[in-house]
Parts: sequence; structure tokens; C-alpha cells
Amino acid sequence: MRSLKRGGVALAGIIAIATAVTAAANLAPRAPAEVIAAPADDLQERLRRLPGDYVGWAALGSSYVDRARLTGDPSWYGKAERAVARSLEVSPGNPAGLTGRASLEAGRHEFTQAVATARQAITVNPYGAPAYGVLADSFHQLGRYPEATSAVEKMMSLAPGVSSFTRASYDAELRGDLAMAGDMLEYARRDAYQPADIAFCEHYLGELHLRQGRYDEARAHYSKALLADPAFDPARVGLARVTALSGDLEKAASLYAAVTARLPLTQTLVEQGEVLKALGRDPGWTTLKAQRELMRLNGVRDDITWAEFEADHGSPAEAVKFAQAEYARNPNVAAADALAWALHRAGRSTEALEHAKEATATGWRNALVMHHRAEIEKALGLRTDSARLVTEYNPRFSAALPALQRSS
Repeated sequence: MRSLKRGGVALAGIIAIATAVTAAANLAPRAPAEVIAAPADDLQERLRRLPGDYVGWAALGSSYVDRARLTGDPSWYGKAERAVARSLEVSPGNPAGLTGRASLEAGRHEFTQAVATARQAITVNPYGAPAYGVLADSFHQLGRYPEATSAVEKMMSLAPGVSSFTRASYDAELRGDLAMAGDMLEYARRDAYQPADIAFCEHYLGELHLRQGRYDEARAHYSKALLADPAFDPARVGLARVTALSGDLEKAASLYAAVTARLPLTQTLVEQGEVLKALGRDPGWTTLKAQRELMRLNGVRDDITWAEFEADHGSPAEAVKFAQAEYARNPNVAAADALAWALHRAGRSTEALEHAKEATATGWRNALVMHHRAEIEKALGLRTDSARLVTEYNPRFSAALPALQRSS
């Protein structure tokens, strides 16, 4: 997810919503990968000895949110909710607990509420950098880009480091400044020292290269990520993705099979299905649809994923319903693109054009998004530069595997 939704995310793709919430304890904010590196078992043992450690309860809750994101198991959200509630029960209104609650709300795609809660945390502790991180992530998801930029800048002024640099990278990428986006990721990588943090930075450097069609460079960064941390599964997904886009579908199918056995995330299952479908095999989307129901039962709304999936592989009418629901809540550029593409696929290209223009208005150099705009304009008989820009953004772009072009 450095797409707007994954990671959702975070920066919903480049940044996990769940950031460590240790500002109240005067600790530096940590990159999302580092949260995973801090074993929840250690926190649980500490909390058994010190049940009044409200910062520890908040950190445990955020680690659970991140586990939900990385494992695709939404049951972790319930555990996160209980841990954060315990933090706020022990110390009502504490900034770590409030930031943890904001992280949970953002993890469940409740971004408007996450903004309100993060602001509460900032009111209590104006120097809490992690709260500004959640605020930036949520503003990005809500399409409130100037406010997101301001939150990123404030976070960087309080705590320049991996978490703030990676957010700054994503903010720059949305504006089309790929040089700045790359520089910020390089700064983050130089600042990283934990293996999982190094892997995190290398992985998203790979993603940045992938979206520009630089497959050799992308593969090299994914490999460096795994060298730093062999357990960093997103980089395995990256290797599967770049292998497929390079044309070796058989090898890619094997790589996806291995990674989905460990990491059955929705996006990964869609990508695997597209590769299998391209090979003339059953895409195996029964598991994917079961995942959708599991997420719904655990309070997670991910309408944009299903809008994209239905538009590319299912019912355009259903895609429009999902896309409209997502856009109504989170009118960001990714949601605008999903709605534009769904409307176009449903034969409503005139309506789609407005949203396609909105999706490209920030300067975001995303070849798939520009391809959608080009197809919509072509259907309307318009002569524009959109098709040329697709190739400019990514000379190796192909619409044959759309989910892989979105990347994470």
C-alpha cells in the first residue's frame, strides 16, 4: 500500500498507519517496519510486570495495527482496540493512547475520525511527532494535500528521521517531484539502522523505480531489502511483481504462490490472480472474496480495492458502487481514479472525465492513472497528450497487469 490506500498504505503504502506512539516517553518516532521489529511478546511481558505503563499499552496497540496490515489478518484490530483502551483507562487522555487510537482508526480507514483523534493528541502534547505522522497519513487519504504537507513538515521539524523522511518522499511523489521523492527515501535509508527499517526503505526505493519502468534498479533494491531483513515479505512481493512485469510469468507465479502462503494480503492476492489469469489458469479469487468478508466483519472498509478489482475483473456496476462509497469518504487522487475508471468501464465516460482530471491534478506521475485518463478521453473522441504522458512516466508500461502497475 505507497499507494494511497495500502498501506494502505499508508502514507498508506509507503507508510504504515501504525506508528510507534512513544513521544510521551521522550522516544524518537519509529518507522513502521521498526514497530514490527519490536516484539509484541516483549511488550506483553513488560505489561504483565508493569500494568500501569500506559505508553506500553499504546505501543502494543500500534504494533497490533501494523500486524493486521502486514499479515492481512484483521483480527489484530480487535486486539489493538483493547490495548489502546487499556492505555486510556490507565491514564485518560494521555497522548500516547490518543495517538494509538488514531492509528487504529486510520488502520480501519476511518480517516476523518483519525484526524480528530490525532489532533486531540497534539493538543495534549504539541511535540508528539508520531501524532503528526498519523495526521499526515490521514490527510493524504482524505485528499487534503496542503494540510498533509504541513503535517509532514511539522513532523520533520520535530523528529527528522526514517518516519518523517519517508512521509516527505510520498508527499513529493504525489506532487510529481520524483527527484525529491528519491532523495527523501535515500535520507531515510541513511538514517535507518534497524534491519527492518533498512529493508523498509530499500523496498520503497524499489517501488519508486518500478513505477518508472526501471526494473533492474527495482529488483536490486528489493534484493537489498531482503538482504537486510530476510523476513521482510513486502520485498518478496516486489520481486514477484517485477518478475511478472519483466515477462517471466511462470517464475512470477511461483514467487507469488510462496509469498501468499505467508502474506495473504488483498492486494497480493489480486496480483497473483492476474498473473495466473494471464497464464490461462484459474486466478483463485475465491480466497480473495473470503478475505473481503473477513475484513468487513472486523470493521475494515476497503472499498477502493474492490472498486479496482470489479472494474478490471468483475462487474463495472459493482465497481461504481464501491468507488462512489470510497470517494464519498476519502476524496483523494486514488479514489478519484478508481471512480473515473469504474464509470468508464460502466459506459459512463462523460461522467468519468471529471474524476480522471482530478486524479491527475496534483502532478502525480502515475502511468496507470494517466492511462485511465487517456482511455476515457479516447472514448470521448478527445485529442490530448495523455497517451504520450503514459509513456513518459513509464516507458515500459503495459495495461495487461493493472494491479501490478498499482504496486504497493
